Amino acid sequence: MDTPLLRVQPDPTDPRLTRRVAGLDHTGARIETSVTVERPLTLYLNGQEIVTMMTILDRPEDLALGYLLNQGMLKRDDRVTAVDYDEDLGVVVVRTERQTDFEQKLKKKTLTSGCAQGTAFGDLMEDFSQVRLAPAAQLRTSWLYRLLHRINTLPSLYLEAGAIHGCALCVQDQPVVYMEDVGRHNAVDKIAGWMFRHGEGPDDKIFYTTGRLTSEMVIKTVRMGIPILVSRSGFTAWGVELAREANLTLIGRCKGKRFVALAGEGRIVFDADLAYVPEESAKHWRKNSAEAMGSDAE
Repeated sequence: MDTPLLRVQPDPTDPRLTRRVAGLDHTGARIETSVTVERPLTLYLNGQEIVTMMTILDRPEDLALGYLLNQGMLKRDDRVTAVDYDEDLGVVVVRTERQTDFEQKLKKKTLTSGCAQGTAFGDLMEDFSQVRLAPAAQLRTSWLYRLLHRINTLPSLYLEAGAIHGCALCVQDQPVVYMEDVGRHNAVDKIAGWMFRHGEGPDDKIFYTTGRLTSEMVIKTVRMGIPILVSRSGFTAWGVELAREANLTLIGRCKGKRFVALAGEGRIVFDADLAYVPEESAKHWRKNSAEAMGSDAE
């Protein structure tokens, strides 16, 4: 498969990310299967403890920066002087030129519907109404169908062990960055951190997630400045309302040649001939729908 723009993706063969575990199957037979390994990571900002999150720990620096950005604790124009990760301690320390103090903010915790540790919803909403997404951005349906095929055939921890969410940063029909983690918000934050470190602009980007299109997913995508959000999963009513408020193009239930757009429909260009778009195979659909049902229960 040709993915010339792909710059970052998980390594399913990394022994730190999965573990073989013995058990029984539905017939009572002995089996051995791969399971995803999650570990705690404690984040400090300029000496202040911010949060401990459960993560697969494959890109702790990106996760730390993205979390701080999406929580409004790190500004886009902040100068980061160091990001230090200690694998033995499970600690990452971000240092900035600007002095910071978030003691009061950290006392108020309202968890979102994100699986794993969630995020503080009030912090996510800060500056939401001031974001202006690129009005000239577009999504051609021919790009969308090729993009979905490329993402679905990438080597991934999901195919190796399951119990994982994936997110991709894309340009037209090509994934540029693919991140996975036990929490979909972690995968989003890792992409936000990568964009910050590499000075990657959002206006021409498409964001893909395997997770539900909740208020959290919409707000984080808008805060990142990305104008188009796509998922194979469904919507929440508040997620749709916020997407319409921000003029975010919101596309869900994206499987095979089918999708539903509930916000920002003006950016979609219907240029694909559906007669040449294959349906998702029954085998692929059963595997993914079973995992999605489990993920939605989290």
